[in-house]
Amino acid sequence: MTDTDIKKGLAGVVVDYTGVSKVNPETNSLLYRGYPVQELAATQSFEAVAHLLWHGELPSHEQLAALRATERKNRALQTDVKAAIDLLPLDAHPMDEVRTAVSVIGARETAGISNVMDAVGTHEQNLERSIRLFGELPAIVAYGQRRRRGLEPVDARDDLDYAANFLWLTFGEEPDEVVVDAFNRSMILYAEHSFNASTFTARVVTSTLSDLYSAIVAAIGALKGPLHGGANEAVLHIFDEIGEADNVVPWLDEALAHKRKIMGFGHRVYKRGDSRVPTMKAALDTLVAHYGRPDVASLYDALESEFVNRKGIYPNLDYPSGPAYNLIGFDTLTFTPLFVASRVTGWTAHIMEQQASNALIRPLSAYNGPDERHIEGYFPDTAALEVAERAEEAAG
Repeated sequence: MTDTDIKKGLAGVVVDYTGVSKVNPETNSLLYRGYPVQELAATQSFEAVAHLLWHGELPSHEQLAALRATERKNRALQTDVKAAIDLLPLDAHPMDEVRTAVSVIGARETAGISNVMDAVGTHEQNLERSIRLFGELPAIVAYGQRRRRGLEPVDARDDLDYAANFLWLTFGEEPDEVVVDAFNRSMILYAEHSFNASTFTARVVTSTLSDLYSAIVAAIGALKGPLHGGANEAVLHIFDEIGEADNVVPWLDEALAHKRKIMGFGHRVYKRGDSRVPTMKAALDTLVAHYGRPDVASLYDALESEFVNRKGIYPNLDYPSGPAYNLIGFDTLTFTPLFVASRVTGWTAHIMEQQASNALIRPLSAYNGPDERHIEGYFPDTAALEVAERAEEAAG
């Protein structure tokens, strides 16, 4: 086997079919079940997009009402989940809080099930579990931020839609419509993206016939990494380092001289720029105007222009979403948990798709360690050798 046979990071390897999403190379558009995501973000609620990912079609008025009713029944921060989060250090990463919370929910929901296959659940059961997580995660993420600020949790509002309630849970204030719209768009844009690292992780775990909650916990672990979900946090750290637009050139000179990776730019799939960026940038622009922060737009534009001119690498979704979430009022450490609350819709869609046509995901590897060697002075057990010899004779 040669080096050319090894596909590091599984680059270019097609491992399975999916009907959930794809990037259309002709239009460079990300499609959810065939719909360009920018069209969905401009016209749909996040609840409607969740239904699309799970069922393959946009909901009727009746279907959307039913989903909203079920989601609203699951909005409360459960006592056992809050208690588990409270056991964690205040300076624990919020992704550790979210991962722990999902473990608690999964342990509760599958308690008493001794048969492993029963814990895996039917499609209908896993759809119920998916909606349950969809409904509960905003309270978990919001409580994490409030806890670090020394604030008590806020009760959910049944009269608000998903995005508005999420903001209410976090800040304890009814949000302005422009903020709700920008946040709703961001959640739609982050909901799904084919076989990315965390989604593939969820499918690998699912392929072993483990349960949905275990697959989601594993996906959260994958998303925590700065080369995946943690990139939006890194963008804000970069903005904080630079400070203002006038500092972009000297900051970038030094960063590139030290071969530093500039987070928020480049993408494994998109070669002509991330198709989600224009939609999120438009949402960011509305927030800049709403909050009166032209300095944010100036820094954003200056860094993008300078980096693209020098490297020819374009922004990805994390670049506009980081400053957008910051303007809304989310702590930087909360950015990736927001990603979880969005991507749980895509993850669960893939988990159910994997279960419907399952094959254990078990790639091969090319060994490049030492040749076979033996322990000095070791003598094999003679009885074991005799058994092996008799087996060889019987085999012919």
